[in-house]
Amino acid sequence: MKITVAGLGPGDINYMLPVVKNALQKADVVIGYDYYFQFGQTLFKEDAELISMPLGKEEARAHKAVEKAQEDKYVVVIGSGDASIYAMAAIVYEVVSKENQNDIELETLPGVSAFLAAGSKLGAPLGHDFCCISLSDLMTPWNKIEQRIKAAAMGDFVTSLYNPKSKKRHWQLGKLQKIFLEERAPSTPVAIVRHVTRPEEEIKITTLGEFNPEDVDMFCLVMIGNSQTYQFKNYLVTPRGYLNRKPHTGKEIQQESFRIVTEHIKELPFSIANKWAITRVIHTTGILEDFNHYSASPQVIEKWHTHLKNGGEIVTDVTMVQAGITKAFIKEYGNQVHCLLNDEDAQELAKSENITRSQAGIRKAIEKHPNALYVVGNAPTALFEIVDQIRDNDNFKPAGVVGVPVGFVNVLEAKEQLSQAKNTNWVIIEGNRGGSNVAAAIVNAAFTLPEALTYFKS
Repeated sequence: MKITVAGLGPGDINYMLPVVKNALQKADVVIGYDYYFQFGQTLFKEDAELISMPLGKEEARAHKAVEKAQEDKYVVVIGSGDASIYAMAAIVYEVVSKENQNDIELETLPGVSAFLAAGSKLGAPLGHDFCCISLSDLMTPWNKIEQRIKAAAMGDFVTSLYNPKSKKRHWQLGKLQKIFLEERAPSTPVAIVRHVTRPEEEIKITTLGEFNPEDVDMFCLVMIGNSQTYQFKNYLVTPRGYLNRKPHTGKEIQQESFRIVTEHIKELPFSIANKWAITRVIHTTGILEDFNHYSASPQVIEKWHTHLKNGGEIVTDVTMVQAGITKAFIKEYGNQVHCLLNDEDAQELAKSENITRSQAGIRKAIEKHPNALYVVGNAPTALFEIVDQIRDNDNFKPAGVVGVPVGFVNVLEAKEQLSQAKNTNWVIIEGNRGGSNVAAAIVNAAFTLPEALTYFKS
């Protein structure tokens, strides 16, 4: 007692697997949808019993297969494409298991599914992740189908559509098109493959925006490309990524990170220079929404680039900021980076006046380097000192101030005072955010300003 469920392939007998042909030649009973018998009629035994049933009688076919198998006959249940993809395998196995027909031997033989045949006709559309969705709501509620459509669209899957349309199901395909257009460009390639591999085969390549559901009937398979799919002659190509491998060197990884960030912020109403500084900040923090906290005086990054490329000095509040400024840039332009946090005179000053070492270091630095770019990434007291000196010390004319101390005490007040300071150039990260790494990132952005044009068009 044996039932074999066999996929006949898409239609052309040359696409039928030898293992399936062999089963059909041995079958005592062949059961299937009447339309499918034409595709294997030359293979049946002369005395084979052929039992055909119309569409909608899938469960009846499965029960008939069980009945004939119980007569100790070798039964083959046929379907188009692959037997286990939207075909008879599921219902046959379900009926046999529910009826506890443990004595019946079961076997499934594969076939070339329509989406695979269509893929071969189209060249290479299935080169990356793909999925298949049936639009038939006879046994699946439409709300569940719509969930799957949205997931496929959002997941950027190449998507093949089975049962895309019939006389009674005429609107679902149009709804799918609307959903996909929310996630994919109108230029996304779409193929309509009708009667694939059969004599009446037709292939039409269009786009998601130009796609017309009226061009589709129940004999069609529709294939929608992903965001990378493109048309080449009469083919569709979905790259696997061999020619666009993942970055693996440090420089490649950094460039790809910059590309991801700049793509995220390209439409923001900032200058290219400020967007470049924001890019470097986000690359450092890993938080794409950090652009919400960036604030700067006019043309500040451009001015600092000029200062730095002319060998201008830099003063930092802590050694971590000093360490974060890329040494290759300093070497290229001959800059000096000073941090007097651990200077003996600064330590004595901190003790004598009961101030922080960072504040004392900044006060000493102002005496020695009044025209430097001042960079604060840790201590709000250092930023208070800078703002006070800008207001009261006529000899202190810094190239500007990066004011991004981090924390919860005096941080907001220090940044607000800097943003109101007159006659100086500044950048702040509003709120409690900031830190030494962020401060260094802003300086590195000023060093590398010309690189911004690689990612942003003027």
